[in-house]
Amino acid sequence: MRIATGGVLHETSTYSDLPTTLNDFINDRGLFRGQEIMETFPGANVCIGGFIDAAKRHGFELIPLLWTFAFPSGLIERKTYDDLLAEFLDRLKAAEDEGGPVDGVLLDLHGAMVIDGIEDGDGHFISKVREYLGDDRPILVTPDMHGNHSPLRVEQATAILGYDTYPHIDMNERGQEAADLIVRIINGEVKPVMTLRQIPLFWSTACQVTAHMPMREVMDYAHEIETRPGILGVTVSTGFPWADIPEVGPSIIVVADNDQELADKTADELSGWIWERRRRWYKLPFSVTDAIKEGQEIGKFPIILADHADNTGGGTAGDSTEILQTFLDMKLDKALILYIVDPEVVALAHEVGVGGTIETEVGGKSDPIQGPPVKMKATVKALSHGEFKYDGPMYAGLTGNMGPSAWIQQDGVNVVVVTAREQPFGPAFSKTLGIDCESMNYISVKSSAHFRASFEPFAGSIFNVEARAIHTHDFAKLNHQRRKQDFYPVEIPYETAPDI
Repeated sequence: MRIATGGVLHETSTYSDLPTTLNDFINDRGLFRGQEIMETFPGANVCIGGFIDAAKRHGFELIPLLWTFAFPSGLIERKTYDDLLAEFLDRLKAAEDEGGPVDGVLLDLHGAMVIDGIEDGDGHFISKVREYLGDDRPILVTPDMHGNHSPLRVEQATAILGYDTYPHIDMNERGQEAADLIVRIINGEVKPVMTLRQIPLFWSTACQVTAHMPMREVMDYAHEIETRPGILGVTVSTGFPWADIPEVGPSIIVVADNDQELADKTADELSGWIWERRRRWYKLPFSVTDAIKEGQEIGKFPIILADHADNTGGGTAGDSTEILQTFLDMKLDKALILYIVDPEVVALAHEVGVGGTIETEVGGKSDPIQGPPVKMKATVKALSHGEFKYDGPMYAGLTGNMGPSAWIQQDGVNVVVVTAREQPFGPAFSKTLGIDCESMNYISVKSSAHFRASFEPFAGSIFNVEARAIHTHDFAKLNHQRRKQDFYPVEIPYETAPDI
């Protein structure tokens, strides 16, 4: 059994002015070809790692083509995408010319990729692989929970099995599940059919964390459905609202074994249950000051503020300043900002060196929406070239690079200033600078939820806050032009939903 694999992963914000180029794919998570994939990802908590691990377990030949990941940002340049797709298909053809036809393809895709001129990037990629393979060979896809899924993907893929967790700590597991299923398909044991049901609502990030209610109830329901006879998989996607495309939004995908009626009825059941309870999935975030006040009243530290409107993991610039300015104005002690993207400040800190003092303006340089720069007179506490190793659970076993970076401090407020736009999945990079996050009283992270997997075990309290930044969670402000239907709770009023 010969199965090809690879993927191009990107979560694209159409509200970001930062174009995504080939260099972003190369310099972010990396661009890996052929055997490099097999050497880099065994055991890693990413889907491609799960494919590799399952291939060893099943004993099939996994043929690595091309795998690349760029941090979320704006539209992918068309030439970049065209070149990556062409190379993927060329490598697939070369593998067949050399070793004979492949039996199927395992695709690691994000599900929210938008290219300049192609709104459904993932659907386009799947359709081109299908065009090459023909109708008879299976294509399995393992998208992120934040995919914006389309009928095209369901038509062109054989099965879609999305992540079950947010933060995404099950990527390797989902990769193995997809590999298990493709083996059963190739052996003639099952014949998947799929149904997609799109759900017209905005799903608040604070209501998506799968370890907690109310999201845990959704996933428990989905997992119960997966135990039913004839059901091969259920994907709950909460969508990625910062893409102004027709297919934006949450959805349910049900995979059944050669029973379209069962897939249809089951998808109707789960999507209807979610829609009926739509009030549960929407929650207004705290203001910065209200979150701090409530955390102080609780009296457990550190108080963690999720600066979700400037979540670099969603494509923002990472230089919004409202929380930094608030920390300084309130004269907070043992307060930490993770991270602010500002290469100019980093360069200045490296110039004066550890122990030196810099007088500068921090952040607020990418867009007026991000807030004005903050004047600081700060001491340089530590410097780094940015290399570190993830200590899990997200991306455990992989390495990262924040680029040239610095830890600066003004009075009791500490700021990690970085070059690369990546959200703080955990304290791993901070540790390399000598920062003990557990000893802090206040921590602001430019993340929506992924940080929870590492920070939650020692957090006193956690609040998602609506600070001024480009990825507002006041969804009425997004001004979608391409969305094809009315959404709750913007055009469909909040009050219309039953309180279940």
